[in-house]
This record gives sequence, structure tokens and C-alpha cells, in this order.
Amino acid sequence: MNGIFDDFKAEFNKRDNTLTQLILVNLVVFVVILLLKITLYFGEVAHVYGWVLQHLSLPASPYSFIYKPWTLFTNFFVHEGVFHILFNMLFLYWFGSLVEEYIGGRRLLSLYILGGLAGGLTFMLLYNVLPYFAASLPSASLYGASGAVYAIIVGAATLLPEHTFSLLLIGPVRIKYIALFYILLSMAELVGSNPGGNMAHLAGALLGFVFIKSLRNGRDLGAPVNATADFLRGIFKRKPQIRVSYKREASPAPSSRSFYVSGQRPAATTAITPNQDEIDAILDKISKSGYESLTKEEKQRLYKASQQN
Repeated sequence: MNGIFDDFKAEFNKRDNTLTQLILVNLVVFVVILLLKITLYFGEVAHVYGWVLQHLSLPASPYSFIYKPWTLFTNFFVHEGVFHILFNMLFLYWFGSLVEEYIGGRRLLSLYILGGLAGGLTFMLLYNVLPYFAASLPSASLYGASGAVYAIIVGAATLLPEHTFSLLLIGPVRIKYIALFYILLSMAELVGSNPGGNMAHLAGALLGFVFIKSLRNGRDLGAPVNATADFLRGIFKRKPQIRVSYKREASPAPSSRSFYVSGQRPAATTAITPNQDEIDAILDKISKSGYESLTKEEKQRLYKASQQN
């Protein structure tokens, strides 16, 4: 077991590993909830499992929400069924890989969080506004990463509409058509057994589209998310111990000493990073001709920009 924990720790210590970290968080939460469910059912206290799930899911009722506001965030990391998490994580991996490669892990994280928030807020708003949901309002709740995943699907399709995936029994299909298919599917199921979940899908999809369009116009909607993440990392990150040493230098003054603080890097020349117009031009070229059409210099600029963001 120690080896498993060490592997997980190593993944979270890696830089530029946002996609893997998001998938691992979802998987860990799923396994913990699954083990809890099995334990409580065999212990004949299944109602406790329902209580736990209730306190991780987002309620539609504002009166319930005020007692558990954290559910606005926890709901899009919670899955109950195996196929529910399987398909969400597969889509997160396929489309998230594109987003992370072209605009960086920080923006992938902000797109995931904003997509989940958009789905949850839309779910609550429509359940409280539309008379159709009045009867089910007290008991309705939302959980699952689908809203966040739809934001990444549509975000990737907006960013790279001509990119293709090879689908089993079908062959290569442009991702803009894959995204369109799932949007239409969610619209068709709005009057099905899971209207709240499909509302979250569509809200996440809209957020993904607006996010990429805003980014092309020079506005990063994920900046507040990244600022909050940096603040939290600063709180929980363990600061390295600073050791101070000194050495004598050859100089006319024999008592002259210079000090070196370990962990500090000497000032380096500032690397020239591409501006937003250059990045937009590169992304437009990818949309029209594919990633392979980029020159070596353009690939380097795109990579450098993703690291800065």
C-alpha cells in the first residue's frame, strides 16, 4: 500500500501534471465513497451512506444549500456509478489532453472548476425558477463531473475544431462534431429522467465556448481561479529550510565576506515570451491546418506560453 501512496504523492509533486491530478482526485473520491457504501451496507447502516452522499451533492433547494455551501464545489468530484465515472474520466482525458497541451494546465484547471460551477449554479437557478420543477425541488440534488467535463469538451472543440479522434467502427471524426452530438443529446434528454444533470451539461458546454472565445480576445476568465489556487498552495506548501553559509573571497580587505543563501537562484536574463497576438495566430493556424503544420519555432512559442499560463 505504501507504494500506491508514494505513486500518488509523486504525481501530485510533478509540475505541469494538472490533468492526471484531476483524474486522480475524482478516482480517489469515488473509491472512498464506494468502500464506505460497501462497509455501511454490510453493517446495516445504509442510511449513513445516504447522509454522506447528501452532504457532498449540491441541493436544488436554497434552504438546504445554506447549511452546506461547500457542495457547490464538492459535487463535481463525486460519482456513484462505475459507468458514470468511467465515461466522465475518459472524456476528461481525451479532451483535457488537448486543452492542457495547447493552453496549459492552469487553464485546464480553471476551465474544469468554472464548468462545474456553471453547471451547479444553472441547476439551482432553473429548479427554483421554473414551475415544472416545483414538486421535485426539495429532494433534487446534483453530483458528477459532467458539467466540468462538458466545459472541457466544448472548450477543446472551440480551440481545435478540426482536430480528429479515431472512433471505433466509425474512423476519424472532427471533435467539433463529437461536441455537437453530445450537446444535442443533452438537449434531447432535458425532458428525461435526469433534467438537472443535462442542464449542468449544457451550462458547462456554454462556459467552455465562452472561455476559449474570451481567451482569444485577450481576457482570461480563469484568472480568479488561478489566483485562488496559488493562494491555497502558498498556505499549504511546506517552505524549505533556509541555510546560510559564507566564504572568504580573495580581496584586498582580508575581512571581506560574501554571503550565499541556499535555495535562491541568481538573477537570470528575462526570456522573451510571445504576446497574445502571436499565440492567437498560432492557434488559428492549428485550427485550419493542424498541429503538424507548425514550425519548430511556433511549437516552442506555444509551449512557452502554456508554461507561463
